[in-house]
Amino acid sequence: MSDISDGLTKADAQHFTRPIPKSAGAQMRFLVKQLKSTKAVSALLGISQRTVERYVKNQLKQPKPALAARLEDEVRRRWQPLVRKRAREQAARTTGLVVETRARFGFTAAPGTTDDGRMRRITQHLPPEYAGRLFAAQETGATEAQLRHITAEALQEIYFKDNGARATSLLVEFTDIDYIDFAF
Repeated sequence: MSDISDGLTKADAQHFTRPIPKSAGAQMRFLVKQLKSTKAVSALLGISQRTVERYVKNQLKQPKPALAARLEDEVRRRWQPLVRKRAREQAARTTGLVVETRARFGFTAAPGTTDDGRMRRITQHLPPEYAGRLFAAQETGATEAQLRHITAEALQEIYFKDNGARATSLLVEFTDIDYIDFAF
């Protein structure tokens, strides 16, 4: 499960200028056009090549819920790449991004403190340099653990340490994510 990567991909959808295709046939045709073959689409979705061809020709119209979800996710990942790229570049250069999460935050702090981990709901604006690091890591295929580490570091510096104004020796652990949403 990739909470952070999925959250960044969903945030891209806020910038789309056109809605993604609605019908299964239109979504399948879009994927075939992007991947250049029905064989590649069938491998991506885990279905037979013949099934892909039937959706393309509108012989099949209603995919099972699991296939419909995979199909929509793959279309959303590939939809309007230039619009997505421009929005991400702007966030990485000037605007940054907003993260809203409910997760368990634990701390490693000086001896004698009572900073046990607990569930917290945090909404925080992150500066452009962290947005750029997250986007670059996602584009290079970083693991969920690496994305989680970058997000934890950003929240540690901006939210918990208040840009270095307090708790300078604090180290934040970011675990048990209930949900995480991004906006930019």
